[in-house]
Amino acid sequence: MFFGWLKRFSPRGLYGRAALILILPVVTLQLVVSVVFIQRHFEGVTRQMTRTAAREVQMLILDMRGAADPQTALAGVSGVASLLDISLQFLPANAVSPSVRRWYDLSGLRVIETFGALLPGLAAVQLPDDRIVLLVLETEHGLLEVALDRRRVSPTNPHQLFVNMVFFGALMTLIAFIYLRNQLRPITRLAQAAEAFGKGRHMAYKPSGAVEVRAAGNAFLDMRARIERQIEQRTLMLSGVSHDLRTPLTRLKLGLSMLDEDEVADLQRDVDEMQSMLDEFLNFARGISEAEPESVEPAELLRDLVEDFVRAGKPVTLAAIDGQGEVPLRRLAMRRAVENLINNAVRYGSHAEVSMLLTDKSLRIRVEDDGPGIPANQRGEAVKPFTRLDRARNQNKGSGVGLGLAIATDIARAHGGVLRLGQSERLGGLRADIVIAR
Repeated sequence: MFFGWLKRFSPRGLYGRAALILILPVVTLQLVVSVVFIQRHFEGVTRQMTRTAAREVQMLILDMRGAADPQTALAGVSGVASLLDISLQFLPANAVSPSVRRWYDLSGLRVIETFGALLPGLAAVQLPDDRIVLLVLETEHGLLEVALDRRRVSPTNPHQLFVNMVFFGALMTLIAFIYLRNQLRPITRLAQAAEAFGKGRHMAYKPSGAVEVRAAGNAFLDMRARIERQIEQRTLMLSGVSHDLRTPLTRLKLGLSMLDEDEVADLQRDVDEMQSMLDEFLNFARGISEAEPESVEPAELLRDLVEDFVRAGKPVTLAAIDGQGEVPLRRLAMRRAVENLINNAVRYGSHAEVSMLLTDKSLRIRVEDDGPGIPANQRGEAVKPFTRLDRARNQNKGSGVGLGLAIATDIARAHGGVLRLGQSERLGGLRADIVIAR
């Protein structure tokens, strides 16, 4: 709960999170090692080496005391200075120069600080490059310039550790990422197969990878097989029942056709209603048992469907078409779903409007009517099979067994979408939206 705010900055994909888990410890370790190395190597070692050089310079200055003139002073310490690899010379009185250090010379800060604390009379410390250190001191004989080798006061080649650390860190991170990608690939394939199945497509999948991933893959295959068997059994059962009932209905129609029309009018309506119910059962049984999705222009599909309703004398209009393009759809199944929504709209209302919105992320097909609508607390029940809401719909206005919205819901889910019911703001009746992610 304390790190919930980090979720906004965390990668959403599995690859991104795995890479973060892999790279973050490596980078943190390198930063910690770098800080410790800089503090230990550049500060501790540099101070120690600089103190040693400062004591040698102090010893030479003490040996020069009491000399008659500057030349005598230099001659007296020339032998020791040569052994210590230190160059000495006196400067004119007006030749004092300020301290010099390059801005990126981190160890130079500690050199100047240590020399200033240990050498009294220090006028300037010049660090022009990585080869020499120039000290200017005020002595009893005048300004003395002391030249030291830079290697006497600071370590050499300090960048080698950083170069090796960064190079091998990047190399091992790359090798680990390649291995990690191979381990994550079976999980990605499992997610793709599950997503495809959720959208009604059968994607070939074979479990692979680690033991846990294989177990999850086998469980997914078993679940997919069970669902497909259940759908097949439902289809066969409803199709068989509906087909068996067609034979006695045909005999009833044949028998009624031989009687006087005035006497059998009511019975004929009952038989027609039973025939309509059987047709709905067959539509529900067929569901989405069609071929694989194909590229379809939703705008063209809706125009053709609305034109068919208009030719049949139904009060249906095409309100708005926003967006153009093709979407993978099962043409007949999607046509059946929208047709059911329009039939409900014109059955319980006096007018229906169809609209479409196509964006880069989703497809939305909307059907609105001016009927009584469905209360919000009953919309969840309305999409279930064989549900008839007497309070929301007037059953005297048409025959039905409560499968229209259920068929539309199944088809929307088979395309990876959803059917949403709401209140129409324009017409005041029911608003039914089929929303499918692209």
